[in-house]
Amino acid sequence: MYCTCAQGGMALRTRVERTVLEAKQVGTSRGGTRNVICNNRYFLQPITHTAVCGLDYQISVVQRSSESEEYNILPEDQEAHWEVVERILFIYAKLNPGVSYVQGMNEIAGPLYYVFASDPDPQWQKYAEPDTFFCFTSMMAEIRDNFIKTLDDSACGIGAMMVNLMSMLKEADNELWTSLENQQLKPQFFGFRWLTLLLSQEFCLPDIIRLWDSLLADEQRFAFLIHVCCAMLIMIREQLLEGDFATSLKLLQHYPPVDMHQILEKAVELREVLTVGADVKHVSEQ
Repeated sequence: MYCTCAQGGMALRTRVERTVLEAKQVGTSRGGTRNVICNNRYFLQPITHTAVCGLDYQISVVQRSSESEEYNILPEDQEAHWEVVERILFIYAKLNPGVSYVQGMNEIAGPLYYVFASDPDPQWQKYAEPDTFFCFTSMMAEIRDNFIKTLDDSACGIGAMMVNLMSMLKEADNELWTSLENQQLKPQFFGFRWLTLLLSQEFCLPDIIRLWDSLLADEQRFAFLIHVCCAMLIMIREQLLEGDFATSLKLLQHYPPVDMHQILEKAVELREVLTVGADVKHVSEQ
């Protein structure tokens, strides 16, 4: 699969150095970083790695000739989908030098592009790139503080969101919170990635789209994201209570398959219960 370059346009791959890697699949290390597992097939990959979230942007598969060591690439009037995503991120970084590009932004752009590029109507599908850029820019306007390191410890930064997550868990399930504290499982080990990337690395693509549909439809979408993360912890509480640091960390960084509808229902339940509890506390203090 591929898309066609704009008439007379220069593909970004002609201006940005490519990296050629042996690849079979993309794995995730215990630290949450992505690494490539090799075999004898070769893929052209951009500098910004976008083969994630279940999306196969590494579509321009090429075979290596044992004699010539040469690689076949797409014609100049065609480009792989990952090149479109790369261009979106490149232009965003140029237009927003204060934020620039930070690793993980591709995880936000990926599902958006997939939805638009998969539109069954070809007339809509051909506008996938500008539609994705508009939506990506709009989302980044709301979550860009999560990608700015100097704001990590501010009231609007990712540090405050992780504190809110653990405070919510303490109120909703004190036993589980105490267990995580005793295991020394800090939210930086799992919550940082969950909250920064809107859980885009934790589930398969259909579940991510279903989750984002609920998040983006909510007026307090990023407050609801914390409820979802809290619900995810409670959904696997028995395994976490029985585990130690190593087993619990592995579980949180490789979240097990769970029905997304159950997670969302639990998140809504938490929001309602905690909201009622907060209202009762407020009335009693008056």
